[in-house]
Amino acid sequence: MPIHLPEGLMVSVSGVRGRVGAPLTPELMSGIAAALGAHLREVEEGRTVVLGRDSRVSGPMFARAVTAGLQSVGCDVIDVGVVPTPTILMAVRHHGAIGGIGVTASHNPAEWNALKLVSSEGIFLDADRSARFREYLVEQDPPRATWDELGCVSTDDEAWSRHLEAILDLPQIDVEKIRDANLKVAVDCVHGAGGPVITELLERLGCELVGIGMEPDGWFPRDPEPTAANLADLGRLVSESGAAIGLAIDPDADRLSLVDESGRAMGEDLTLALGCAAVLARTPGPVVTNLSTSAVVEDVARAFDSRLVRSPVGEVNVARRMQAEGAVVGGEGNGGLILPALHHTRDAPLASALILQHLAEEGLTPSEAADRWPRYEIVKEKISFPREALQDGYSALEADLAADSRDESDGLRLAWKDKGAWLHVRPSGTEPVVRLIAEAPSRDVAQELVDRAGRLLNGVA
Repeated sequence: MPIHLPEGLMVSVSGVRGRVGAPLTPELMSGIAAALGAHLREVEEGRTVVLGRDSRVSGPMFARAVTAGLQSVGCDVIDVGVVPTPTILMAVRHHGAIGGIGVTASHNPAEWNALKLVSSEGIFLDADRSARFREYLVEQDPPRATWDELGCVSTDDEAWSRHLEAILDLPQIDVEKIRDANLKVAVDCVHGAGGPVITELLERLGCELVGIGMEPDGWFPRDPEPTAANLADLGRLVSESGAAIGLAIDPDADRLSLVDESGRAMGEDLTLALGCAAVLARTPGPVVTNLSTSAVVEDVARAFDSRLVRSPVGEVNVARRMQAEGAVVGGEGNGGLILPALHHTRDAPLASALILQHLAEEGLTPSEAADRWPRYEIVKEKISFPREALQDGYSALEADLAADSRDESDGLRLAWKDKGAWLHVRPSGTEPVVRLIAEAPSRDVAQELVDRAGRLLNGVA
């Protein structure tokens, strides 16, 4: 029968996610997987679906449920195990699969899990494909296979190895240059999927590694989102070990955040900025990022005579715009860097290699690399707010704040050119909150924009 989506389940272009047990159950996950498999078989030639997961404690249970759901509609499952999300997407293309599923809630706390849904292109379902699948999910009863047409299951233990070799073979990466720099690198993988893969990457790049949270057991010791506020332990590790840089990887290894040589968290936006500088130095061209990303990325693009284009928030929205613009690099200000020469998805191992490439090639410390660019202060907060009142909230913000420009392609983004400031207000696609993000040369100005927006929205709710 069609799936009834329970209250509390987050459904968006990012997939479906929720808290384990309520509303996320194996029965629900199996049903969604069956619906996706049946839908993919209707629109694609073939029956193979790639499955992978991060290290969450609930991951094995849900992976088994997803496998059963896919088999029940005649899909053959290739299980790539505990790997970075970008590895799953690369495996979809490698195997010529009709799609893929990642059992991962990315940066959400350990009590969450999710399904990330992948198309045959090796990118997440875009808005059109996602809408068509959601319609199928709630309206159609997936046709189940008979006993002799059930899908089979196989494993692929080489998915990460192929991913690693592809990174090291990129023309933007000079392995010998990085090896010659003899960098000591501190890493915090928060017990996510990134520990073993980052260890292997750094070994191949000739780096000395000191790490915390490297065992992929899913017992996150802190909020796993790699924001500056969550990186105190990594900062101490950098300072105490004398590391040249700190790398913080989120649980499914698609986002990277940096800590400089003094132990100071640099903020996720600088990951994209410095990664873009590494790429544009060798391959100039258009850059794409989302509406919530720091202006420093625009400064970097301008320095290399490259054009910056902004898209709505969401990895697949950035990826689609990158394809349309022929972008050479892009990503999101949450530490998610995308390099089309490899694939159109955020990739923390790739971003790590590009950052190390930039430091080695330029002979810079992280703080020196950051000091090359204008410094901005970005403030990110989230508030509970009824989504049905958002349009009234946007109207109140526009009327009160008198911005120079506005963009309504994703929530509301207001900008003030003379202040070098902007404010972006949008509903989250991964949490039941509204995000308030502001940037300005001064933290006081950015904080005041967020505070004022919060007060205005609370007056509407």
